Amino acid sequence: MYNIYIQINNLATSEIDQLGVIMFDAVREGATEFYSSKQRQAWVPKIPSGASWAARLASQKIVVARKAERPIGFMTLDKNGYIEFAFVASEHQRQGIGRYLYTWIEALAHKSNLARLHSQASYLGRRFFEQQGWEVIRAQQIERDGTTLTNFLMEKHLNFDLGANSDKS
Repeated sequence: MYNIYIQINNLATSEIDQLGVIMFDAVREGATEFYSSKQRQAWVPKIPSGASWAARLASQKIVVARKAERPIGFMTLDKNGYIEFAFVASEHQRQGIGRYLYTWIEALAHKSNLARLHSQASYLGRRFFEQQGWEVIRAQQIERDGTTLTNFLMEKHLNFDLGANSDKS
């Protein structure tokens, strides 16, 4: 086993670009069981990077798993409880890193008093989120560059005791 540690936000521009590489790799190499080559290429036609990628991530909390100082996975959470990105590099998948990242996401949701998390998950993401107690609301067909992809609108209602610290007079 190796040491994995978590970092939340405070990422340098070069590190933001590394997250784009992780996403590209996870889709292109890690999603082969569920999506054709054409679908994976339509999903992520190129490695996300630069100002547009940084802007897309700017309004989200980013939880990054690192091994030996190098990002190997990340998950994001916006102020409304939406998880837009949840990716682990293909060579590190199925090793518990996604669960580790998700534990931190739920902790951030609790700290932010969010009652619900939601996402649009891939087939692989669906399996992962269901293992974390999520429910599928519906399957969706989306089109990217003329190619149809299936994803799943999912949610989890959080059962934090938000009144635990309230005054019970």
